[in-house]
Amino acid sequence: MISVEELASRIPDGAHLAVPVDFNAFFSGAAMEVTRHLIRAGRRNLRLLVMPSNGMQADILIGAGCVSELECGAMLMPELGTPPRFSEAMRTGRLQMRESTCPVIFHGLGAAEKGLPFIPIAGVIGSDVVRQRNDWKVVANPFDPEHDILLVPAIRPDVALFHAPLADRLGNVWLGRRRELAMLAHACRRTLVTVERIFDGDLMNTPLYEDGTLSNLYIDAIAHCPGGSWPLDAGAEWPGDPAQLRAYFQAARTQSGFTQYLQEVFMPGAPQ
Repeated sequence: MISVEELASRIPDGAHLAVPVDFNAFFSGAAMEVTRHLIRAGRRNLRLLVMPSNGMQADILIGAGCVSELECGAMLMPELGTPPRFSEAMRTGRLQMRESTCPVIFHGLGAAEKGLPFIPIAGVIGSDVVRQRNDWKVVANPFDPEHDILLVPAIRPDVALFHAPLADRLGNVWLGRRRELAMLAHACRRTLVTVERIFDGDLMNTPLYEDGTLSNLYIDAIAHCPGGSWPLDAGAEWPGDPAQLRAYFQAARTQSGFTQYLQEVFMPGAPQ
């Protein structure tokens, strides 16, 4: 157990950082308080992988100049549109984009989870994305030579970062239905987590929680951070703030509006 500040300090400049989808019917998984600390610290050249799509969290990091490279299946803010700072960074060429798809990202992380150097996938063959990725290889299927198969390399980011509802003092983290977060932790070299509350007991040996718990074997550090996903949700007990998402989307259409939102709402005192 460490502070949020110390947890954020473990994500250095240039890190290959993986974050989950930040909109979900169960909880967002977005460690927004750590995002604030990364911006405040002036972190730069992060290589951001989103699993497999993202909206506000990635957009804020991009707008603040923290991200130099992005790999994702999609960037969107549901019911609002394409995140505005991402759009602007793409138009001006300030962001290097590694085009991908949701299945490829999940398969690449799954390969790393299993200790494989690459993994085959078929459904992407024939798309324009394959032609844009020289690290993907289309080869003859050894079991069916008449049909090709796509090989994609394992994805092993430096750091997985997410927010969860619950952890115990032994370092186990309850994920509930979000089992893709367990895969992310298995695939990454280090896993950093903020949590809403601390459970006094052993989650791994509590019938109500054990099936949805990620073992401390895969966790490097935890910070107790109530409200750490605001303005995104952290489950039914900690709902998000849709009005703030709309306010951000409108403000971030311009650089001046984005800067004002950071300074006045998201993290008062943020640098220009």
